[in-house]
Amino acid sequence: MHEELSNSELERYARHLSLPQVGMKGQLKLKNSSVLVVGAGGLGSPCLLYLSAAGFGQIGIIDDDKVDVSNLQRQVIHSNANLGEFKVDSAKRRLLELNPEITVKTFNARLNIENALDLIKKFDIIIDGTDNFQTRYLINDACEILNKVWIFASIHQFEGQVSTFNYSHGLNYRDIFPKPPPLEFAPNCAEAGVLGILPGIIGSIQAAEAIKIILGLGNILSGKLFLFNALSMSSRILKFEANTSRGLISELSLESEYCMSNSFGDITPLEYLNKINNDNWQPFLLDVRRPDEELISKIEGTNLTIVHTEIPNRIQEIPSDRDIVIYCRSGVRSAAVQRFLIEAGHTNKILNLKGGILNWSDTVDSTVRKY
Repeated sequence: MHEELSNSELERYARHLSLPQVGMKGQLKLKNSSVLVVGAGGLGSPCLLYLSAAGFGQIGIIDDDKVDVSNLQRQVIHSNANLGEFKVDSAKRRLLELNPEITVKTFNARLNIENALDLIKKFDIIIDGTDNFQTRYLINDACEILNKVWIFASIHQFEGQVSTFNYSHGLNYRDIFPKPPPLEFAPNCAEAGVLGILPGIIGSIQAAEAIKIILGLGNILSGKLFLFNALSMSSRILKFEANTSRGLISELSLESEYCMSNSFGDITPLEYLNKINNDNWQPFLLDVRRPDEELISKIEGTNLTIVHTEIPNRIQEIPSDRDIVIYCRSGVRSAAVQRFLIEAGHTNKILNLKGGILNWSDTVDSTVRKY
């Protein structure tokens, strides 16, 4: 427990100390607080930068991804110099450059059912910087079990949402969204697209919520969903009630990690080519990306392109007498389509091309453009 600020901290946080609502007492609260940010991407970038600058004493970052050039349009904590580096390492370096007075702990891993409780219990506040539904349910359930407050955010194209859950034993994510949506209707921001500035706005609001919670200031977004639209430059707040039919969460279940595993069966690009060339294999190659993506790059030999959300309406176009290999940009949408086809009763072998176009370009043919 820190009981005073150093001379350098007094100078660094001078504008905070000038605020009557913060002052020395409030800044010491921040110094003695810890926050875990799940994901060092679009939302995590601005959030981490402002939490660091504000003086949170201990910041944790968990992410298993590496910096890619396509990240830099919105993930402003990273730069060209960090390409190929693990995001947690890139982010830690930037945060300590910004504020050497803090401690940064990194976890080069994906939050999962095995590590969630152990990691989350070590921090005061949890911030969701992910871009998928499955991790949100895992965070939510772990935070309810451990009685931890967590700050949710979601971004999609030009719109964003923020809410705070489990604040003072308040409402949680399942009160708004009891169950995860079907995977085929839940693309992440990499698949759906996002305006680069949007996560900067929404991630900064998450940081503001964390600071307010520690300092005991203002109105917290508990039981409220903040909505922002960048096109109309409008915002509104929706209030929601507890879901009385929802039971207490006492343990993590596999549903908490619903479809965080890749798929029922993967095949790598190299395995695919070897099987084609050596085994006289003739699978049906299905592209489930949008037409604009198909114009950028395509795998030679593709038999059919159907946007993943149209699969239920066009399932009859997919043959039932051939092995099927499905691909998209990164393997997320193709895994969803794979699951759908298997659950729809397709009995032929259905494989997900692991890593999609990105992995194909990295391991097989660099002339296939990444985006």
